Amino acid sequence: MLTTSHGFSGFSVTDVDESRRFYQDVLGLEVSMNEMGILDIALPANGAHVLAYPKQDHVPAVFTILNFAVDDIDRAIDELEAAGVSLERYEGMPQDERGVMRGKAAGQGPDIAWFLDPSGNILSILSD
Repeated sequence: MLTTSHGFSGFSVTDVDESRRFYQDVLGLEVSMNEMGILDIALPANGAHVLAYPKQDHVPAVFTILNFAVDDIDRAIDELEAAGVSLERYEGMPQDERGVMRGKAAGQGPDIAWFLDPSGNILSILSD
């Protein structure tokens, strides 16, 4: 039934202008806004798009809403930190001093680190 449909994902934000600046100027993604004030965020590596829509009573999810696969997680962290982005630390998670949960070397999944967008949405970078 849905095998020929085009799927996309979306999430809410508190302020589309602040979110546009973050996703465009800080993360370097192509972002456009439609006439209804909804952001279209392009993910250039695979041609996918995600939508960010304003929601007055936005409450961030308690899970990762958007993952970015990167070739080199440490280089990506350096770039994020240079842009003023701080990584999140989660109690009980075996993260190293940089905030990375290193799963690759232990054969337990990718290396992964988390950060927040201006609305408190959880994003991640990960590397196999």
